[in-house]
Amino acid sequence: MKIILAKSAGFCFGVKRATTMAFAAAKNHDHICSFGPIIHSPQVVQRLVEQGVSVIDDINAIKDGAVIIRSHGVEARELAQIHDRGLEVVDATCPFVKKAQNHAALFAAEGYSVVLVGEAEHPEVQGIVSYAAGCQVHVVAGREEAEKLPRAAKIGIIAQTTQAYDTFRAVVDICLGRCQELRVFNTICDATIVRQSEAKAIAAEVDVMLVVGGHNSANTTRLNSICSAIQPRTHHIETADEIRAEWFDSAGSVGVTAGASTPHWIIEQVVARVTECAG
Repeated sequence: MKIILAKSAGFCFGVKRATTMAFAAAKNHDHICSFGPIIHSPQVVQRLVEQGVSVIDDINAIKDGAVIIRSHGVEARELAQIHDRGLEVVDATCPFVKKAQNHAALFAAEGYSVVLVGEAEHPEVQGIVSYAAGCQVHVVAGREEAEKLPRAAKIGIIAQTTQAYDTFRAVVDICLGRCQELRVFNTICDATIVRQSEAKAIAAEVDVMLVVGGHNSANTTRLNSICSAIQPRTHHIETADEIRAEWFDSAGSVGVTAGASTPHWIIEQVVARVTECAG
């Protein structure tokens, strides 16, 4: 059985940067925590816990020491509270997320009605929204919600960094007919676009597709949706232990891709398990 592994599978730049910063900070601080999980990989979070990095969701529960800001970023008021408490900040926010936050602030300052293409409950999206202070932000997940947007003189559009480009483009097209002035910042990171493009190509070529990554990872879930639309025999797994040999019955080829928060050691375990099943 042929196994095709996506070249881009695994950590993106922002996640690699965040985890490197977190493990380094763990060695240099006796008291350290992360405000929320550093990335959406339970396995990596657990390794950090073993290094002494606890995960805290309530700022008031942080008494002293250093605080790691997760790769998805935090809300503006939360960051201000952390600084006000005199805590040392290790800001591991992905630079691409930072750009989206800055663009949201710019749109708000210049009087645009802001449209953010993303998932309203995702922490990255909630953080970006908070930077558009004093401005109404419309968070839309796709075409259906975009078609319900009110008209406005000026609309500014940004995206959650892991959004599907086709969804973003569809929202832009709809908003073009709902305003006199439209300004767009494509804040989808390049790694996301490359990963999605590779996943589409591989899913169209193989008999079975595996998408590896945290079940709480938005970008991994989106890869799974993209692949499932092309290859119905697609499975979203978090670890190799979830793989079932019967998935590969009569399969001549298997594709493997992974989300941006999936460490390479998990991908290697998945490939090894698939190889065992093939034997």
